[in-house]
Amino acid sequence: MGVQPPNLVCKKETCRASKVPTINLSMDRSVVSQQILRACEEYGFFKLINHGVSNAIVSMIEEESFDFFAKPASEKQQAGPPNPFGYGCKTIGLQGDTGDLEYLLLEGNPSSVSQKSKPISNDLQIISGVVSEYVQALRGLTCDILDLVAEGLCLGDKSVLSRLIKDVESDAVFRVNHYPPFDQTPKVLNPAHKFQTEDADTSANNDESSRVGFGEHSDPQILTILRSNDVGGFQFFSQEGFWIPIPPNPAELCVIVGDTFQALTNDRFKSARHRVLANSSNKPRLSMMYFGAPSLNARICPLPEMVSSHNPTLYKPFTWCELKKAAYSLRLAGQRLDLFNSKPKLWAPTPNEGMIDPIFEAWNLRLQKE
Repeated sequence: MGVQPPNLVCKKETCRASKVPTINLSMDRSVVSQQILRACEEYGFFKLINHGVSNAIVSMIEEESFDFFAKPASEKQQAGPPNPFGYGCKTIGLQGDTGDLEYLLLEGNPSSVSQKSKPISNDLQIISGVVSEYVQALRGLTCDILDLVAEGLCLGDKSVLSRLIKDVESDAVFRVNHYPPFDQTPKVLNPAHKFQTEDADTSANNDESSRVGFGEHSDPQILTILRSNDVGGFQFFSQEGFWIPIPPNPAELCVIVGDTFQALTNDRFKSARHRVLANSSNKPRLSMMYFGAPSLNARICPLPEMVSSHNPTLYKPFTWCELKKAAYSLRLAGQRLDLFNSKPKLWAPTPNEGMIDPIFEAWNLRLQKE
């Protein structure tokens, strides 16, 4: 079997990355609307420039975040584990997934970021003070993007999507991920200056090529807006079946279509699966994500304009709470939307899709009777 030279593989990856849509929000609104629509249909992912989010706010969050992650593990652990907000290290979700990272989860509703962080930790309350203004900006940006999508889709109600985010009970979340650098020679954890994730054993002798910073998954929410520092590692899975690395650019924002958006558009948009490779740089990677979500009791189903006799509805109505519960009950790579197909098949967990909630056992039993 022939093996492609490394430089050829690198050139192909660079070529694919260069085709990823980069959208300039300062252009004519009708043009931007169509560009966003096309990017959501073809990629489920795009990059934004001239987005209007203050660099000063981002710098403040980075500074406060790096200060927090530089603290001794014993101090950081006082702010965790996340329940649902707080500090976490290596553990992702509830079903045994892990990654080479530590993170902070914070309330994503601007009006209550600080209030809900105060009972967890004084450190988090300090960070939440600068996060609140950033989240407010990203919430507005998310609503603008959704309105542009509604215009591109010629929806009768141009605010039908953004209202889900503007809801005072919106279940949005803000996350900061910190990926420490790794020494590629001995293949063991090489802590950054003052960085600690554990007090004792931090050995990791796996082959570097098998390391994953954050495993393959899709986001269950409507939209995710991601910003990272100048350290790479982020990749998304194209509809052609390739993992496309996204070169880091702190001036850009990445927009990712989530599962809820896929359901709302009746699969016209597909949620983008993505991952982060373990950090092989000599400096830490810091990324921050705003996950735009509706309220827990929001009813999700394909929009009327997305359904026709030739394109019947693909999903039964469900609430955001039900989809969120499915996300927590499956492994990170689980295909949670399959549970809400209008004509679902019997489902069983694969090696990458564990589940513990008996609600899904009842689901399969009910299907057998239908």
